Amino acid sequence: MSSSPRSSDRPDPRVLRCVRQAALAGLALTLVWPAARGHSEWIGWLPMWLVGMPLMAWWSLLRFRLPLAGLLSRTARRRRGPQARRRSRPPARPARPARPDLRHVSRGQPV
Repeated sequence: MSSSPRSSDRPDPRVLRCVRQAALAGLALTLVWPAARGHSEWIGWLPMWLVGMPLMAWWSLLRFRLPLAGLLSRTARRRRGPQARRRSRPPARPARPARPDLRHVSRGQPV
């Protein structure tokens, strides 16, 4: 086995270039602009998003094999066996007679 990756294992050079440029731009922005080293209420710690995440994407593109095109277009595996049935509901309990609302009855009236 050779140490060089096969052509199917290599990431798309356009995606790799875009991720590399995002990582380097985030690193430069963090080093040059002090506000980029801070914290945002919306997204959190900015260096993580400007430097850390693009570097992780770059590393994952180079380290892990990408799925083959055949795996992406393959349909989901079909289950074997009959279709699941819904459970039958237990019989409904008999309805109780309505209780009179005693809040609106004046005194002396039969209920």
